[in-house]
Amino acid sequence: MLRSLKEIEGYRLDATDGELGRVKDFYFDDHAWVIRYLVADTGDWLPKRKVLISPEAAGEPDCSGRIVPVSLTTRQVERSPSIDADKPVSRQHEEQLAAYYNWPMYWSPVGIPAAGMMPPGVVLRKPTEGKPAGGEEGGDPDLRSVREVIGYNIHAADGEIGHVNDFIADTEGWAIRYLVVDTRNWLPGKKVLLAPSWIERVSWSQRQVQVVPTREAVKGCPEFDPSTPINRQYEERLYDYYGVPRYWERPGD
Repeated sequence: MLRSLKEIEGYRLDATDGELGRVKDFYFDDHAWVIRYLVADTGDWLPKRKVLISPEAAGEPDCSGRIVPVSLTTRQVERSPSIDADKPVSRQHEEQLAAYYNWPMYWSPVGIPAAGMMPPGVVLRKPTEGKPAGGEEGGDPDLRSVREVIGYNIHAADGEIGHVNDFIADTEGWAIRYLVVDTRNWLPGKKVLLAPSWIERVSWSQRQVQVVPTREAVKGCPEFDPSTPINRQYEERLYDYYGVPRYWERPGD
């Protein structure tokens, strides 16, 4: 199901035997545009610790109860490898977490996601310029914070379009399907969706996303209404408008 990540932020994370905390953020892989971890705010329960939950352990979010079920116990999380809340996530930390929880490692020795670890319709992209997550050396350069990227400026070849307002993810495989773009400074009141595969490059240092569609194309594209769930009919209109292959119809998906 396609869901807003800003909406899921703040949902309660329920372990099999109690509450873990609240969803604080998401870390996504900027090579594949897939959510790799839900970041938990555990309050005073595990102070000064960054608790990362792999989508392998996260169930389908319950919108009515504002809950994300997690197939872990509180004891498992309490005894998990410690990750400093003030530092970026290193690959070494990811390896320790994967070994502890027996989660599959989504990367290969050369940094390409392992076969079978990609949700349907995901297209691998070349790494883009910028610094590691958190801005410090030693972090995994492919992991980015959703909260950090919200607010990035969106540019077409012929000018600025707006800024990143939200992300839409498919919670079945936690692939990021769309960036929600707020065009308020150009087209007041209009929000539009752009797929990661339509991004030409990202400058993490300049907080800027360069996209393939032109301003004129974006101006006439189907408008996105955040109050209305995204359905396949709307997606068909969007992809047909831009004249690009639909991600759910790609060969092998």
